[in-house]
Amino acid sequence: MARRIEIKANPHPGQKAVYKSSARFKILAAGRRWGKTRLGVNVCLEAASQGKRAWWVSPSYKTSEVGWRPLRRIASKVGAKVRLADKTIELGQGSISVRSADNPDSLRGEGLDLVVIDECAFIKEDAWTEALRPALADRLGKAIFITTPKGRNWFWRLWQLGSTGQNPDYQSWQFTSYDNPYIKASEIDAAKTTLPEMVFRQEFMAEFIEDSGAVFRRIMEASTSETQEVAVPGHSYIIGCDWGKHNDFTCLSVIDTTTKQQVYIDRFNQIDYRVQIGRLAAVCDRFNPVAIVAESNAMGEPIIEELYARGLPVQPFQTTNSSKARIIESLALAFEQSTLSILADPVQLSELQAYEMDRLPSGLMRYNAPAGLHDDTVMALAMAWHGASQEVEIVSLADLW
Repeated sequence: MARRIEIKANPHPGQKAVYKSSARFKILAAGRRWGKTRLGVNVCLEAASQGKRAWWVSPSYKTSEVGWRPLRRIASKVGAKVRLADKTIELGQGSISVRSADNPDSLRGEGLDLVVIDECAFIKEDAWTEALRPALADRLGKAIFITTPKGRNWFWRLWQLGSTGQNPDYQSWQFTSYDNPYIKASEIDAAKTTLPEMVFRQEFMAEFIEDSGAVFRRIMEASTSETQEVAVPGHSYIIGCDWGKHNDFTCLSVIDTTTKQQVYIDRFNQIDYRVQIGRLAAVCDRFNPVAIVAESNAMGEPIIEELYARGLPVQPFQTTNSSKARIIESLALAFEQSTLSILADPVQLSELQAYEMDRLPSGLMRYNAPAGLHDDTVMALAMAWHGASQEVEIVSLADLW
C-alpha cells in the first residue's frame, strides 16, 4: 500500500487556506518568499503518495531546479525512487515529473492527476491551454498556478476568473510577502528602500501593475537642471560613458556631484575609438571629473586602456544583467526620491520613458530599451549616477603612488 504523505512543514495561514480549498483550479499570486514553492512541493508529494501522477512545470529547464531540489530532497527521506536523468520521482504507484515549458509541444501526451505550474505568469499561455489543460481531462485532474504577477497578461485573466466566485472550479488568492509570518517584516521593509516602487509592488506586494514594463517614474518632474558649459569652481563632477557599437550612439553624461544635477550631455555616433577618446577628453577639459565611469565591455576595453595612458581617472564598469539591474534600479529610485535632477534633453527623455523591465524566470530583472530603440543616454546617466551616489570607489592618480 502506498505511503501517504501529509503536509508537515508547519504551513502558515495563507498556505493552509490554499491547501484546504476544494477548488479544482487554484490560482495563487504571491510575493517573493511567501512560500509558494513549499506549498506546491508538498501538494505534489501528497498526490504521488496517493498513487497519482503529478507534474511540476517551470518556465525553463534551468528554473525547474527551484522545485526539483526540494522534491528530490524530501523524496529521498521517505524512500522514494529518484530518477535523476529525467527528473522523476516514483512513490509507490504514484509519480512526480519535473518538466520545462520551453517547448509547449513537449508537454503533450500523458494524462495527469495534478499539475503545479511554477512562475506561470512567465510561461506561454498555450502551454496551459493546448498541452496541460487537455492532459487533465480524462482523470479530472487538478492544477495549482503559483507565481508573482507579470503585469496584466493571461495569468491575470485567469486570476480574475477565480476571484469572482462565479465558477466553483476556480479560486484565486493574492498574498504579499508580508503575509509570510516566517519572514521578518524589517527585511521586506529594507528591500522597499532599495527598489523602485513598481518593482517592489510587483515582486513583494504581488500587484498586477498595468504598466509593469515601465521603469522610470517622475521623469518630467526631475527635468529641471540647466546645462553647464564648464565646471563651477568648488564643484566636483562624474562622467558616465556608454560606448557606441555598430549603429548605436556613444553618450557622455556629466553629473555635478555637489548639486546632484545632470549638467551636460554629449551624444554622437562616430564609432572610431580615436573620435570617442577625443570627444571625452574635451569634456574632461571642461569639467575635470573626479571619476569617469566607463563601460568596459567589448570595444570599451581598448578605449579605457588609452584613457588610462592619458592619466584620466577611469573606473571601468563591466555590464552584466546583474550589474545593469543594480545601476538602473538605483537611478529609478533617485527619480522617485527626487534626489537627482536631469536635463530636459528630448532624446534622453524619450529613452527614459520608453525603457522597459521584465523579470526573468530566474527571478532577476532584465532592463532594456524596446526593440529597435536606443538606450545610450539611459546607460550613460545610470553610470554617472552610480559614481555620483558614491557607489564606486573613486581613486585618484595620487593614490596609486
